[in-house]
Amino acid sequence: MLDHKDLEAEIHPLKNEERKSQENLGNPSKNEDNVKSAPPQSRLSRCRAAAFFLSLFLCLFVVFVVSFVIPCPDRPASQRMWRVDYSAAVIYDFLAMDDINGDRIQDVLFLYKNTNSSNNFSRSCVDEGFSSPCTFAAAVSGANGSTLWERPVAQDVALVECAVPQPRGSEAPSACILVGRPGSFIAVDVFTGETLWNHSSSFSRNASVLSPLLQVPDVDGDGAPDLLVLTQEQEEVSGHLYSSSTGHQIGLRGSLGVDGESGFLLHVTRTGAHYILFPCASSLCGCSVKGLYEKVTGSGGPFKSDPHWESMLNATTRRVLSHSSGAVRYLMHVPGNAGADVLLVGSEAFVLLDGQELTPRWTPKAAHVLRKPIFGHYKPDTLAVVVENGTGTDRQILFLDLGTGAVLCSLALPSLPGGPLSASLPTADHRSAFFFWGLHELGSTSETESGEARHSLYMFHPTLPRVLLELANVSTHIVAFDAVLFEPSRHAAYVLLTGPADSEAPGLVSVIKHKAWMGQSSR
Repeated sequence: MLDHKDLEAEIHPLKNEERKSQENLGNPSKNEDNVKSAPPQSRLSRCRAAAFFLSLFLCLFVVFVVSFVIPCPDRPASQRMWRVDYSAAVIYDFLAMDDINGDRIQDVLFLYKNTNSSNNFSRSCVDEGFSSPCTFAAAVSGANGSTLWERPVAQDVALVECAVPQPRGSEAPSACILVGRPGSFIAVDVFTGETLWNHSSSFSRNASVLSPLLQVPDVDGDGAPDLLVLTQEQEEVSGHLYSSSTGHQIGLRGSLGVDGESGFLLHVTRTGAHYILFPCASSLCGCSVKGLYEKVTGSGGPFKSDPHWESMLNATTRRVLSHSSGAVRYLMHVPGNAGADVLLVGSEAFVLLDGQELTPRWTPKAAHVLRKPIFGHYKPDTLAVVVENGTGTDRQILFLDLGTGAVLCSLALPSLPGGPLSASLPTADHRSAFFFWGLHELGSTSETESGEARHSLYMFHPTLPRVLLELANVSTHIVAFDAVLFEPSRHAAYVLLTGPADSEAPGLVSVIKHKAWMGQSSR
């Protein structure tokens, strides 16, 4: 039990504290000792309070400056859809993308043939020394379709390649190279449209220019890759080297020693040697860039040769590297762990070849490939190849694993002859969205027979393998199509170039952008 003092202290705690203070007054020496030994709490508390309010003031000041004083950058308003029309014109099968006006949105570059430019610009063909009609290069804003620049560049264009790097320190870091008809060779600044250089080409009048324009390693020492143009005259394919910074020819014309067609590929072996691969009938042919450079210049250059490839090239007089089942239609690079492999697509089958040995990695069953295959990610971070197999109402879209050739998925989607190429775009889940063209109505055969059938654009994502989202249906002739990330992780859209089917009959030409998620129906 509590004694009398403890009980009183519990009932009257204030009185107990008062009594203790009086006792301390009666014993000053003991009190002074307590005071001297106690830390200066009040001074420390004041310092802590001052530091707290000072830091709070600084934080509020920074928030005020960032929120109200420093202006936020204006984000350009990107329209969901825009359209640019040109009357009495002809469109080329060419589309390129770049941020031209610096608004962080990809802009659209294209070519068309007309007598005069659009209403925004007054340059005509005659102003640039061409006869009417001539070829115009144009760049329009990806945000709203407004014209950024537009000017005549050539009488006619046979080949164009953009995003060609310029020499170090150049005011124009990127250019579009145009091979014109007849006999012109032009470089245009991507950002202004101004001509960087313009020369007459060395091609003979009877020579046809083969695609694509190849970029080879720098041979003139200016720090920029140089250009290789391939031409064909009768049965002979020849190569012409040009400097990308000046347009001057390097050396003379050099023959590849074989005939060939368009679809050339510049391949680098695992030893660092450069070779030109190209279709020739039902075979894959090749030519050493080192050998071609020695022919055109008469001296050695910065290129290597690969002993294994040289033995294959010397095996036959026609320099056949590999045979194909049917005519070779497409050659494509495929990224590999130790370097690029080669996808050889024939009219009756396709095969993935090892990039060094040119031996088959896998060969699927025989197939009739309708269009050029595309690549994308069916599984997260795993590349797949998409092949359109069959024709017309029998078309099957096959998703193939690049590692094994196994079929991951198959879609039945009938199509019209001559439809646009397919496309793919990366998505946030490390897969891809795929875009395919097909018939507007699967059962509408009467429209197909009468020529009134319309192309429909469908989007497919691997997470919903049974769903095709219809984005658009178009009745006019589609010259070119592409799906584009105008802003990464924010703004995906597709671009259409439509115009006359006959390049000799001018008509209405349109450049159209639609945001990709503006679908109307699914099935």
